[in-house]
Amino acid sequence: MTDRANEGSRVAAFFDLDKTVIARSSTLAFSRPFFQEGLINRRAVLKGAYAQFVFMLAGADADQMDRMRSHITALCEGWDVGQVRSIVEETLHDIVDPLVYKEATQLIGDHREEGHDVVVVSASGEELVAPISTMIGATLSVGTRMVVAEGRYSGEVGFYCAGENKAIAIKQLADQHDYDLSRCYAYSDSISDLPLLEAVGHPTAVNPDRALRKVAAQRGWPVLTFSDPVSLRARIPRPSGTAVAVTALGLGAATAAGVAWYGLRRRRRS
Repeated sequence: MTDRANEGSRVAAFFDLDKTVIARSSTLAFSRPFFQEGLINRRAVLKGAYAQFVFMLAGADADQMDRMRSHITALCEGWDVGQVRSIVEETLHDIVDPLVYKEATQLIGDHREEGHDVVVVSASGEELVAPISTMIGATLSVGTRMVVAEGRYSGEVGFYCAGENKAIAIKQLADQHDYDLSRCYAYSDSISDLPLLEAVGHPTAVNPDRALRKVAAQRGWPVLTFSDPVSLRARIPRPSGTAVAVTALGLGAATAAGVAWYGLRRRRRS
């Protein structure tokens, strides 16, 4: 899988986020509050609900992921990054906190006890991925990076952390952190993450979509079922506001819109 001359000596466990660590799409979880506060219209909500339905049934393929990316980035174009940074923690915990699988936190704990680094690798924006990763005790995280111009989101994507790009990202991390990918682990639910799973020596399908389940059966990969989401607040101590602010510096699409909703709501109530 990797060039022996480039292999390191450390081990990491790479986790996809949506439907692997949390029970639904971290990005689409924000659709309802957007609508309730008038930030997006009913058409956008219905599009989000349909995407969530497809995602839950079969996982998003590459074309669906590209459409979802375009929709979310267009939605948050022009939002002020400073406002996002100031309230990201409050919004993130309220919406995402109850969605984390207990089984995922247990598996992450097992890897940490073995001395492995834990790395979350997700197509969601860095503003979601980094704080969630901190909450669950991950060592590192990689997410989609939005382009910022003059303090605002430009509507362009600097790095889309999906498909083949996930494999590229973990290979770069392996070089930086001395990981031996042939000894590393990866967990995902989606066939779109096949490059990620193929890049490590120990791939595992978690809640796999139909296509990934078929590949796992053909290749003899383990298959896990996670079905018990629980509040992280009940299991893992929350980090300080400073820690979350530091991890949230690479802000991106979904929470840009989500925290803008929160700020609008706060101003209306003041």
